[in-house]
Amino acid sequence: MYENKEESVYKLKQEKITKEHPFWELLRFAVLAFLIIIPIRTFIAQPFIVSGSSMYPTFQDGNYLIVDQISYRFEDPNRGDIIVFRFPKDKKKFFIKRIIGLPNESIKIDGSKITIMNDNHPDGFDLNEQYVKNLAFDNMTVVLGNDEFFVMGDNRSSSSDSRSWGNVKENLIIGHVLLRLLPINQIGISPGEYEFVN
Repeated sequence: MYENKEESVYKLKQEKITKEHPFWELLRFAVLAFLIIIPIRTFIAQPFIVSGSSMYPTFQDGNYLIVDQISYRFEDPNRGDIIVFRFPKDKKKFFIKRIIGLPNESIKIDGSKITIMNDNHPDGFDLNEQYVKNLAFDNMTVVLGNDEFFVMGDNRSSSSDSRSWGNVKENLIIGHVLLRLLPINQIGISPGEYEFVN
């Protein structure tokens, strides 16, 4: 059957477009995902995997967490928050610890007892830390600046924290732990959250 040249060329173009169609769909999907995921990971939330035992028993090695990066843009970090931050001695590394001391406070550690002194409690108050299972015994007093936090791991006897390398500046804080996704039997919102009563 006779088929003119224009029709043949049109059919070839249609076949070419049809063959390329999956590629362009995939490319469009990749660009769209990039435009959505990058801002979310940069400004809103991002995943972290716990490495080590410094936060045991609250978190264990391999726990998969989602860190809220936006809340601290609108509110200050609180005592008891579990935060992820850039390690002051090497900003390429990320640490996870619990906030113990807030800006402009004095922290006194006597054995395993921690006493906080601030404007509201000039004589100090002792922290009741029910989440700590493995105690450590230190003796030190620290005065925090107006943009500094004192952080400690829940596994006190096996944690490298503010006791050994100093305070954490506010601009190093990435965010606080919002979700635990793995292991599945421990999925939860704000895992390890603890509100201090003082």
